[in-house]
Amino acid sequence: MEAKWRWLLVTAVAPIAWGSNYFVTRQFLPLDSPLWGAVLRALPAGILLLLIARRRPHGSWWWKSLVLGALNVGAFFVLVYLASQLLPSSVASTIMATSAGVLLLLAWPLLAERPQWVSALGALVGFGGVCLMLFEGTEHIAPLGVVASLAAMLMSSVGFVLTKKWAAGQPVLAVTSWQLIAGGLLVLPFAALLEGGVPALDPPALAAFAYVTVVATALAFVCWFTGLRHLPAGTVGLVGLLNPVTGVLLGTLVAGETFGLPQAVGTALVLAGVLIGQRAPARSSRSGNAPASRATPFATSPAVRPRSGPPTSRRTASTPGPSAAAPPRRS
Repeated sequence: MEAKWRWLLVTAVAPIAWGSNYFVTRQFLPLDSPLWGAVLRALPAGILLLLIARRRPHGSWWWKSLVLGALNVGAFFVLVYLASQLLPSSVASTIMATSAGVLLLLAWPLLAERPQWVSALGALVGFGGVCLMLFEGTEHIAPLGVVASLAAMLMSSVGFVLTKKWAAGQPVLAVTSWQLIAGGLLVLPFAALLEGGVPALDPPALAAFAYVTVVATALAFVCWFTGLRHLPAGTVGLVGLLNPVTGVLLGTLVAGETFGLPQAVGTALVLAGVLIGQRAPARSSRSGNAPASRATPFATSPAVRPRSGPPTSRRTASTPGPSAAAPPRRS
């Protein structure tokens, strides 16, 4: 149990860092260059981790890195930016919060991790908290923004589950670096073609990109994939609900945004959902005694099965013949 909570704390670094990324991006980074933003975020982070891991892809990991890089990094970064431009942040964050339940469901067919009722309950409670905390209603919701947000959520959920399935036995640093580099390279030609040259960055923007690259990308993805290595995918998805909580708290503490009763209750529900999902379901005594009862026939062979009556003669236990207990034949 202690080891589980240690991995939960490591995993929690990722959604907290991603939650802070919303504030940093909105305040300091250019908003008119989403493709270059994805490239400048992913490529330096991937190269940094590759220098630390010192291991290149091999065998099937060349094409696996491209698939995971597109799902988790390249297309995901672009779709999240598009959703943030077309939707209120409350709506986009609420849609992304459904990934906790989606990860729980995807892990069943892809990883043979059958969802537990406590995990499903935790996901529902946490999602309800996100809705209460963020969603205030809006007059107009762009359908394209909803599609982009749903696509980003589904792609990343599939990518996370596939990472857990494929990366068993591979170093986490190396696998993370391969995905980030592949994702950045996939977006690079589109950035050059559609947005022209690299956008000019002032010192605050450079410092913001340094934070986003090192903390909100390299460190966050390593912690997230480490959690997937040691915890069920559904459990990791529940921890991801800390992402919108971080965004709300940072907006309140740094940007002076309102934090009222709905935000307080919603935050409490999210934390309760995360904790509920970590509780192991109780096992019934019948199921707990089943293995012992099933093992009994295999532990005792018929030759040594205990007998309740007195020992019989050797003739009685030998091969066919008239039994001592056989009734006499009447004429």
